[in-house]
Amino acid sequence: MRRTPQEKKRLSYAKDCRNVYGENHKSSRKNIPRSRQRAHRANRRRADEALRAAVGRADEVLADSAEQAVRMVWPKVFRKYPDLPLGVLVEDRLKRRVRSGMDQEERSAIKLERMRRHRRPNDA
Repeated sequence: MRRTPQEKKRLSYAKDCRNVYGENHKSSRKNIPRSRQRAHRANRRRADEALRAAVGRADEVLADSAEQAVRMVWPKVFRKYPDLPLGVLVEDRLKRRVRSGMDQEERSAIKLERMRRHRRPNDA
């Protein structure tokens, strides 16, 4: 089935995504695992510090206090952020251009309306 250019543009705005994480998209290949490693390492260090305090003879009170010290602090977690759809990104950039004075509000409103028409599926 052949798609019209309007359908292609609407699908592109809806399905194409852009990296908005704030760093080079190629460096994410190494930085995401590195960030996960840092969080896990911090959690291991915190647990190790609590356990080092309980070194010596087996004492239930010391063991319980060490366990509570580990469980009291929230573990560090690394979270990834999803990419934004192209339509949302273009809309945000047009609004930012108006706020910064790079574009006139009337022109930007026309562009936004045209873009929103492309993003909306055909009802007819």
